[in-house]
Amino acid sequence: MRVTLCVCQVTIACDAVLSSKSPYRKQDPDTWENELPVSKYANNLTQLDNGVRIPPSGWKCARCDLRENLWLNLTDGSVLCGKWFFDSSGGNGHALEHYRDTGYPLAVKLGTITPDGADVYSFQEEEAVLDPHLAKHLAHFGIDMLHMHGTENGLQDNDIKPRVSEWEVIQETGTKLKPMYGPGYTGLKNLGNSCYLSSVMQAIFSIPEFQRAYVGNLPRIFDYSPLDPTQDFNTQMTKLGHGLLSGQYSKPPVKSELIEQVMKEEHKPQQNGISPRMFKAFVSKSHPEFSSNRQQDAQEFFLHLVNLVERNRIGSENPSDVFRFLVEERIQCCQTRKVRYTERVDYLMQLPVAMEAATNKDELIAYELTRREAESNRRPLPELVRAKIPFSACLQAFSEPENVDDFWSSALQAKSAGVKTSRFASFPEYLVVQIKKFTFGLDWVPKKFDVSIDMPDLLDINHLRARGLQPGEEELPDISPPIVIPDDSKDRLMTQLIDPSDIDESSVMQLAEMGFPLEACRKAVYFTGNMGAEVAFNWIVVHMEEPDFAEPLTMPGYGGAASAGASVFGATGLDNQPPEETVAIITSMGFHRNQAIQALRATNSNLERALDWIFSHPEFEEDSDFVIEMENNANANIVSEAKPEGPRVKDGSGMYELFAFISHMGTSTMSGHYVCHIKKEGRWVIYNDHKVCASERPPKDLGYMYFYRRIPS
Repeated sequence: MRVTLCVCQVTIACDAVLSSKSPYRKQDPDTWENELPVSKYANNLTQLDNGVRIPPSGWKCARCDLRENLWLNLTDGSVLCGKWFFDSSGGNGHALEHYRDTGYPLAVKLGTITPDGADVYSFQEEEAVLDPHLAKHLAHFGIDMLHMHGTENGLQDNDIKPRVSEWEVIQETGTKLKPMYGPGYTGLKNLGNSCYLSSVMQAIFSIPEFQRAYVGNLPRIFDYSPLDPTQDFNTQMTKLGHGLLSGQYSKPPVKSELIEQVMKEEHKPQQNGISPRMFKAFVSKSHPEFSSNRQQDAQEFFLHLVNLVERNRIGSENPSDVFRFLVEERIQCCQTRKVRYTERVDYLMQLPVAMEAATNKDELIAYELTRREAESNRRPLPELVRAKIPFSACLQAFSEPENVDDFWSSALQAKSAGVKTSRFASFPEYLVVQIKKFTFGLDWVPKKFDVSIDMPDLLDINHLRARGLQPGEEELPDISPPIVIPDDSKDRLMTQLIDPSDIDESSVMQLAEMGFPLEACRKAVYFTGNMGAEVAFNWIVVHMEEPDFAEPLTMPGYGGAASAGASVFGATGLDNQPPEETVAIITSMGFHRNQAIQALRATNSNLERALDWIFSHPEFEEDSDFVIEMENNANANIVSEAKPEGPRVKDGSGMYELFAFISHMGTSTMSGHYVCHIKKEGRWVIYNDHKVCASERPPKDLGYMYFYRRIPS
C-alpha cells in the first residue's frame, strides 16, 4: 500500500512538472528547456536616469518600422527589434547592434511581462537568463510588473486584443496546438534562417511522386551512392526524405519512461526534429545566397530545388515532372493586329495582388488616417486592418492582357505597341501558385503587401486553357529584330565584358542594400557593362521574374564574357560549346541532345532563351556539319529529319484541390520567418521548424505559396 501511494505521488508530481510553464516556455509548450541561469549583470545593472517611460502598448523599433519581436534594453530604455533568439521570432537585429554600440547587456522582450516574470536575454552571456531584480529594473522605466497580465503564450500585456498580427495568426499563437508524432510528422531544426528550406521540403515530401522517387528507392540509391555521399544529391534527398517520413525521429514521450528518468534525475530534452545541415550544405553549394545564413525567398529556393532534381534525375524517373507545364504566350501588334504564339516551360503560377479590388477600402482609408495620427501623437496604434482581396480578382489580373515594352513588330520592321496574354498550354499534375506579395515603394525600397486573399480549397482554371491560333488571325512574320549597337559602345562593351572580376562592387552593394539577391545584383551590373547602379536597376526590374534571377553569374567560353561579347555581334561558331549541365537540363525535359546544343549555341548558352528558341523553331533543319560533329555519319540523315519532341508534361484537367501552403511573416523575403501547413489524413497540420502540431485555425488567406493537386476527372 505504501509503495502504491509513493508511485501515485511520483506520478502526480511528474504530471505537475510536465504541465508547468514558466514565461520562458509559454511560447513553446511542446519542448523542454534547461533551467535558466541568473545573469551576472542583474545585481549591479546600471540604469540611466534619462527620463524614458515605456507606454503599455504601441511599441515600435527605434531604428525601423517593425512592431513585433521588440526588446527593451534595461540600461537606457531603448526599444529595438530582435533577430533570431530562443523564441523563433524574427527581426532586423537592431537590439544586438545597439548592444555592440553601447555594451548595455540585458534586454527584456516586450509582451512577455507578467507578474511571474518575463523573457530576459543577455547579449554578453549570449543566452536567455533570469533577472531577480526585474520588477525594480522595469519600474525604472514606468512599467509596473505586478499589474501586467499576459495570455497563455505571454505575448500580450493587460490590453488583450484580437490577434491580427501575421506573426500571431500564421503561427496560430494563443491556441493549444496538439503535438503530432509518427511517420510524416517530423520537424526540421532551424539552422539559422533555414525555415524557407524546411517549409519547401516539408511540402515536397508530402507529394507521393517524390516519396517514391527517393524514399521508395532508398536501398538502390544507398547501394550505388558514391564514395563521398555528402556530395551526391540523390543520397542527400533520400536521407532527408527518410528522416521526415519514417517516423523514427518523431516519437511521443512515454510517461513511464519520464517517471523513471525524473526519479533517477536523468531527464533529458526530447528529440526536436532532425537537422538538415548536410542537405543544406549540398543544395546551397556554390550558391552565394542559399549558402549564407541570411533569410531567402522560398519561391526562389523551390525553383532552385527543381533545377537540382532535373539535373540529378534517377534514370528516366523525374519527380519534378509533376510541376512542369507549358505556357502559351500570345503577342499582338496593336497596329497590324497580327499575332505571334510561343510556348515556354514553367513550374509555378504567379498571381498578382489586385489591390484595387479590395472589398474594404473605406476601412483601409480610415485605419491609415488613424494610424498616422496615433504615430504623430505617440499614442497606441489602432487595431490592424488588413486589405481583403477576392481571389477571383487576382485570377482576373493574371489573365488580362499586359503591355509589352519595346515590342519590335516583324510586320512593321520597327518598334510598335504590343500586348501579351498568357494561357496554359497544359495543366500540371501539381499546381504551385505564388502570390506576388513583394513589390517596390515609391522610394524603390522592397515592401510586402499585408493582404488577406480568400484562397479556394477547390480551384478550377479550365477557362485558362490555351486555344492556339484562331480563325481569322494572321501570324507575324518569323523575322528576328536587327541587333543595333552604337559604334561608340562596341569598344566599351567588349572591354567591360571581358572579365567578370572587373564588376563594379560599389554598384553591386547599392543594389544589394535595396534588398535584391547579391548574385542578381552582380549579374545586373555585369550585363549593363558597369554603367552604374541606376542602369543596373532597370535590368533588375526587367529580369526579376525570371527563374534564374538569383542564380550565380556563369559565362561560357574564354573568361565567360568573350563568348557573351561574340554573341552580341552575331558570332556563334562551333567553338562555342555550351556547358554540359545546361545541355542536361534541356534533355531532361524531353528534347534531343543535338537539338539542345543547337539551341544553346544560337542563344549563347542562355537556358531560358534556348527554350524559347526551340519552341520558335519547331521545323528547323540542322546543319549537316553540326550533326556530323555530334553524331556519326550513319545517323546524320535520321537526326536532321527528326522533329523535336516537346518537354515532358502531365497534362490533364484544370480542377485542383489545395493540400499545402507556405506562409511568410516579415517585411521582405530577406527577413522574417516561414511556416508550412499541410493537409494530412483529412486534417491540417502546421510545420513550424522542429514543431509539428495539429492546426486549429489554418490561415489559408495569408499564404505566400500554395500547392494544389489535380482532382481526377
